[in-house]
Amino acid sequence: MIRYLRASLVIVLSLALILAFFWGLLSGSVGFTPQELYRAFLFLFNPAGEDTAALILFEIRLPRLILAIAVGASLAVSGAAFQGIFRNSLADPYVIGASSGAALGAALAITLGFSLAGPLSAVSLCAFAGALGAVCLAFVIARSVGNPPPTAALLLAGAALGAFFSALLSLILVLKDRDLYRVYYWLLGSLNGASWVELPAVLPVMFLGCVLVFLGCRPLDLLLQGEEVAESLGIDVPKTRGFIALGASLAAAAAVSAAGIIGFVGLIAPHAVRMITGPVHKRLLPASALMGALLLVLADIGARSLGTMEFPIGIITSLGGAPFFIYLLARHGRRLGQF
Repeated sequence: MIRYLRASLVIVLSLALILAFFWGLLSGSVGFTPQELYRAFLFLFNPAGEDTAALILFEIRLPRLILAIAVGASLAVSGAAFQGIFRNSLADPYVIGASSGAALGAALAITLGFSLAGPLSAVSLCAFAGALGAVCLAFVIARSVGNPPPTAALLLAGAALGAFFSALLSLILVLKDRDLYRVYYWLLGSLNGASWVELPAVLPVMFLGCVLVFLGCRPLDLLLQGEEVAESLGIDVPKTRGFIALGASLAAAAAVSAAGIIGFVGLIAPHAVRMITGPVHKRLLPASALMGALLLVLADIGARSLGTMEFPIGIITSLGGAPFFIYLLARHGRRLGQF
C-alpha cells in the first residue's frame, strides 16, 4: 500500500494543484463561471474592446496564482533542505534568521522611503538582501565555534540573530509609527504585489535556489546517516552543506522578498509528504514542492474568499498550520526533533 502511495503521490498532488489553480482563477470577491473563463481565454486570442473578466483573470489572478505556486514550492523545498542539513525535522526556511532579516530589510525600505526603478521593488530587494545577509551572518558566527560549523551552533546563531533583528524591527516601528500598518501587513504575508512586471525578477532566483537543492538530493540522503558516514563515502561535508544551504537560502529569501512572511508552509509540507515518501530526497523534494504550492494556492483562495475583505495569507497558513503542527507534536512528539 505504501509503495503504491509513493508511486502515485506526485501524480495526485499534480492533479490537485491543477484543480486548485483553476479554482483559484474562478474564486474571489468577484466569482466567475467556467463559461466566463472560457470566453476570457477566447478574448485573449481575439481581443475586441474591453473585457472586465479577462482583465481580472489574466492581469490580477493569474500572476498572483503563479506567484503562490512559486512561493509555496520554494518554501517547501527550502524547508525540506534545511531539515535534511540539520537532521532535525523541526527546522524550516527561517531557522537561521532568514525571516527576521527579511522583515528588518523590508521595514527599513518602507520607513526610509526607498524607491527603485525596475521590476523589483525596493521593499522586495531590501527584504531579499536582509534574508540572505542574515543567513550568511549566521554561518559566519557559527564558524567561530568550529569549521565546519556544528548544527547546534547554526541553530543557536539563527535564534540569536532572529531575536536581535526583531528588537531592531520593534525599535524602527516605534520611531516610525506612521508606517506601522504597512510594515505589519507585509509581515503577515501577502500576494497583492504579484504582477507580470515583478514575476520575471523573482521567479528565476526561486528556480535557481530549488535547482541547487535538487542537485543535492543524494548528498542530503548521506548527510542523514551522519557526518562520519557521509565523509567515509566521499562527501565533502562542509562544502556540500554550504552548497545546499545556499540553494535553500536563495529560494527562501526570494519567496520572502516577494510575498512577505508566510509561516508553516516550509515546515508542514515536508512533514506531510515524508509520512508517505520516507526520507529519500529524490522522492521527498518533488512531492514537497507540489504540496507547498498546493497549500499556498488553497490558502490564497481562502484569503480572497473569506468575507468581504482580503485576509493576509500568513494568517490563513498559520490558522491551518498551527493545529496540524500541534497534532504532529501530540502524535510524534518524541521523534519529531530528529530523523
